[in-house]
Formats: sequence, C-alpha cells, structure tokens
Amino acid sequence: MDIRSLESCPPKARILLWADLSYSDAEEITKTKSIPEISRILCQALHIEAPDPQRGIVLELYTNTVLFCRQKKFNKEQTSVLLSIIKNVHQLNTETPLNNMDQCFTYCSELVLCHSVRRPPFSMDLFNSEQVTEIMKYFINTYMRHYLLYKYVFTPEVHLDLSLSYVGMPEELTTEQLETSEAENETENEANGANEQEMASTEILPTETEASKQDLSPIGELRTIVQKEVKEEVMRLTAHLEKCLQESTDQLNTALTSLETRLQRKK
Repeated sequence: MDIRSLESCPPKARILLWADLSYSDAEEITKTKSIPEISRILCQALHIEAPDPQRGIVLELYTNTVLFCRQKKFNKEQTSVLLSIIKNVHQLNTETPLNNMDQCFTYCSELVLCHSVRRPPFSMDLFNSEQVTEIMKYFINTYMRHYLLYKYVFTPEVHLDLSLSYVGMPEELTTEQLETSEAENETENEANGANEQEMASTEILPTETEASKQDLSPIGELRTIVQKEVKEEVMRLTAHLEKCLQESTDQLNTALTSLETRLQRKK
C-alpha cells in the first residue's frame, strides 16, 4: 500500500454558518440548561452515530464547545460556526493515522480567519479580534493538547504485511501439494502388503531427517538472513518514527508556549 494514500489533504476554508447546527437547534440549545439535554440535541443535530467509546468522546468535545460559547456569551450564529469549525478539524485529524498536526492547526486558523474578516462571498466578520484570540486559546488548550489521544482513538491501526519473493530460487511445494502427496503415499502404503508397509516406514526416516535439515539448506539460510534483516529494519523504522513523533510533539509544545506568551502580552 502506498503511504501517500493515507495522507490527508485539508479542504479549502469556507463559510460554515448553519452548516451543521441549524438555527432551530441552536435556539433549542440556548433555552436548555441541562448538559445531558445539550448532548442529546447535539447528537441528533450532528448525526453522531459512532460506537462507544468514540461516541462519548466526540459528544463531550462538542458539548464542551457549547459551554465555552455560553461562557464567552457567543450568539447562535457564532455557536453554530464554532461547532462546525471543531467538527471539520476533527474530521481532518481522523482521516489519516499519520501525523497531520500542522495541517489541523493551519486549517483551524484559516476557518477562524474566514469568519473574522468581511469579504463576501469568501468570508464574513462574525468574530472580532478578541473573540478570535479566545477561540484559538480554547482550541490550543483543549483539542491540540490532546491531539494524539484523538488520533489514537479515532484512527485505525496500520499493520505492515510483508511478502518476499526470490528470483532464480526453486519454488517450494505449497501446503495443499504437500497434503496431497502425503495422502497419495498413505493410499499406496495401504494397498501394499505388510512387508511393503515396513519398508515404507524405514524409508520415512531419512525423509524426516532431511526435513529437519531444511534449515541448513540454501533456502533455509536465505530465509534466516532475510528475517533477521527485516526484523532489524523494522526496529530501526520504529525507533525513527518514535523520534519523529517526539520531535513533532516538542515543536508543538514550543509553538503553543510561544503563542500563549504572545497572547498574554497582548492583554
């Protein structure tokens, strides 16, 4: 499988007003004060059909977003847009098991910018500069800090299926061919007399001895060498991936710390 087929491509930022949460759903959420009721409305409005525990995790993500909008006194339009932004970024994250942290953060920034600058029909000024700052702080401290956890829960595990073939080497008998030959030998032995069965049993011994020496054959030696090299290469690849993930995490933490410092200075 080509690894490029697993890479995600972020879509172009667009206006998301009433894209997922309708006006009636937003009004119903505004009237209720019960968190379980908010989760129920969001589950129906956003068509969440994921199995547990994914369903509970994504519902908590969206419910906390609604509570954040209430805390910042966002109106219905702003609440609808912010929910759609979080939903779209989460979908981008879970489209691939590969690390696309930078793409998710950039896509979120573009979506927020698309709703903070008046330039119809490409963007609209729904959030002011202070609200944009609060939204980015919220996104960084909630979703991005738990990015790897969302990636682990919502993306499938990738398995490597390796198959090797050697040019110029004699082909070995398949399992079916071996079973067929053994069955034919047993039939021939039963057809012969008792003396012939004894002779066949004596002839089996060197066959078993030869089978035990297959590991010493050129094919067995080649298989041992290849298995050893593949195992060592997989270990090196695993170590390299872990190192890359750690470096990416360190870079993100550094960027988050720098961004938080700049936000605090603005205050």
